[in-house]
Amino acid sequence: MTHLWVRAEQRDNETRVGLTPEGAAALMVAGIDVTVERSPSRVIADEAYAQAGCTMAQSHTWPDAPQETIIFGLKELQEEDSPLIHRHIMFGHAFKGQPAGLRLLRRFRKGGGTLLDLEYLTDAQGRRLAAFGYWAGYAGAAVALKCWAAQQTGQLAAALGAYETSAHLLSDLRVDLEATETDRPNALIIGAQGRVGSGVADLCAEMGVATTKWDLAETASGGPFPEVLTHDLFFNCVLARPGTPVFVPVEAIKQPRKLSVIADIACDPDSDFSPIKVYDQTTSWETPALRVHEHPVLDVTAIDNLPSLLPLESSKDYAEQLLPVLKSLADPDAPVWTRARATFDEHIAKL
Repeated sequence: MTHLWVRAEQRDNETRVGLTPEGAAALMVAGIDVTVERSPSRVIADEAYAQAGCTMAQSHTWPDAPQETIIFGLKELQEEDSPLIHRHIMFGHAFKGQPAGLRLLRRFRKGGGTLLDLEYLTDAQGRRLAAFGYWAGYAGAAVALKCWAAQQTGQLAAALGAYETSAHLLSDLRVDLEATETDRPNALIIGAQGRVGSGVADLCAEMGVATTKWDLAETASGGPFPEVLTHDLFFNCVLARPGTPVFVPVEAIKQPRKLSVIADIACDPDSDFSPIKVYDQTTSWETPALRVHEHPVLDVTAIDNLPSLLPLESSKDYAEQLLPVLKSLADPDAPVWTRARATFDEHIAKL
């Protein structure tokens, strides 16, 4: 029997989960055994999984699971050198040359395990079958507006915390914006037709922020893109990959500009293909904004687990998208998993 083991997340501020109790029950009906590690921080309580019939395990005991077990989590594992012997389903961030990703791949090579990366679960046309993108865009737009509001009073954005619902987030953000006593900013969204861009656009519409929406047609020239500098906010919703144009070159910092906040929602600053060249590190819940220039001010916000600001809504949405894919784990020849394995094999061979 196929055995899926849902591990407890280890990162700070990460309370999401990729499988709901209802989804776990559906997997068990489909013939897949489900174990769930206990987690005091997961947004869905342990008891709900137990009531659904899942086998419950202590937190972080997955390394002792039988080798044929498939380990499922969302965010990366803690950085260690121990060999990885299992098949792992997660966002590995390991296939674009990232230093931490290369270290992760070496652990798989050492242990003989496999990374089935959630970002690379696609259909035959290469479209992702499940993504947190909408909620990343929605939450990322809120964080960028918080950064802009803080600038209006000469401050950096304050530390963030998770919200019970999106309605709570909107209410809090309105307070921040109304305290500025200034007109709403405007924004340019690149990647506006995708999941991430639509989340950005919806949040901006809720807050009365006028947006200019660009996608492939508007960026096909390859740049430069001076329009980025004529907006108050710029949202990058395009994943870094070979051929991605540079939207904000290094020299943009010192050029005349209206731009004061860059929200790099795709958030891949240590990739060679990053289209935002004015920063090289992610920001955090504790420090959402990185000031890259003082006069005139320019802040970058680039948080790599934005949907965790709305953990329950984003988890339920993502889990619903992913469930049909997880059900296909019972078929060893399912095309989606065959493609994911081939991607892993390709990158292991390059080590």
